[in-house]
Amino acid sequence: MNAQISFIEGQFSLIHIPLALYSSLLQPILQVLLPHGGPKHQSGPEGLLEGHSLDHKHGFLNISVTPIECSIVCHTTWAQNVFAPVIALLPKESSRQVQISKESYIVFSVSSAGMEAGQRVMDLTAPLAMAGIPIFFITTYYTDFILVPSKDRQTVGSALLARGFEFSENDSAYVAPTPTTHSRIPSTSSDPPSTPPPTNVAELQLRTFSQLKKRHVVPFVEPGLHLVQCSGKEILPQDEYRNGTNGSAQQSSWMENIDPKLYVGLVSALAQQPRFLSLTLAQDDAPSLLVDKSLLWLFGNSIAGDTEGDLVPIFLDLVDLPLESTGIVCGVAGKLVDEMRMQDPAASLSSELSYLSTARAGAVILGSEGSARALEALLPLLEKVEGP
Repeated sequence: MNAQISFIEGQFSLIHIPLALYSSLLQPILQVLLPHGGPKHQSGPEGLLEGHSLDHKHGFLNISVTPIECSIVCHTTWAQNVFAPVIALLPKESSRQVQISKESYIVFSVSSAGMEAGQRVMDLTAPLAMAGIPIFFITTYYTDFILVPSKDRQTVGSALLARGFEFSENDSAYVAPTPTTHSRIPSTSSDPPSTPPPTNVAELQLRTFSQLKKRHVVPFVEPGLHLVQCSGKEILPQDEYRNGTNGSAQQSSWMENIDPKLYVGLVSALAQQPRFLSLTLAQDDAPSLLVDKSLLWLFGNSIAGDTEGDLVPIFLDLVDLPLESTGIVCGVAGKLVDEMRMQDPAASLSSELSYLSTARAGAVILGSEGSARALEALLPLLEKVEGP
């Protein structure tokens, strides 16, 4: 695997919003999406909250609306200063249902080439899962992103080094110049997991599916839901509309760094509570969008990519699993690839497999034919065995 893993600056929070409360939290969702300025603070003038670059771009932001939940990954200061005050105004029973992660997370981006998507998910998540580190995995149009608890940063570095990665001072990133193999990675966390990490990938998969069965997790697809993976277009700095034509010197505005047509489409889609929409903004990438095909008309020509694609997500409702659960992504993706290869060695399932973690759920995303075969493979593995 030729991969480069770089940490994104900042501390991030996971926010779980039940779909029944989505409309009550739409205002802070849009405020985070449209970051034209932060709230006023007594200690200083109105300005941007942390988590933005000088050109007003998010270091990292993910907004996902699925049939299970609405999930937000944003900088911790946005979670505490934008979402928390609105949540506090909800009726007590409702406010308890919205959850902001108690611990913070770090995000690292993964640039890799020359690998099938399914194998990439495996090779990136296996060393962390084997070290007992809980992760969230987000595949986007350009890049893979992995979230881990901030307290495990040192353990992540140790796991990657033990896996054959090298730290490049020039790139400030971990680089894997040579193919890697699955092996046990020692955990160096100051808070070791209560259960010893698995000794190999097969054991990891066995533990994962045992845990899912105990929690009665049953994979499912939403009838008629088909997705496309696409991207916002690059912004042209010479665009006179965005740069203004009145000749006056103006302070840089966030509007100069976005495509208004794309953002009008995003606001329109979010306003109607979509069946599925996952938006990822990262400082070094154009916006990435995984979206219900029926919503494409909202975006006009503001998106690029294979808009004729046909992806079908398989959902796993993980609401009853603790956030610190480990090995879910690696275990499910790895077992799925193995099972499908056994059924049809010539199948190219792993070349199209991607994964989306949200606060309380996961989705394996495949082409329509691959999804049907994958669901057929997953269901027997998670069938509940009735006791005597």
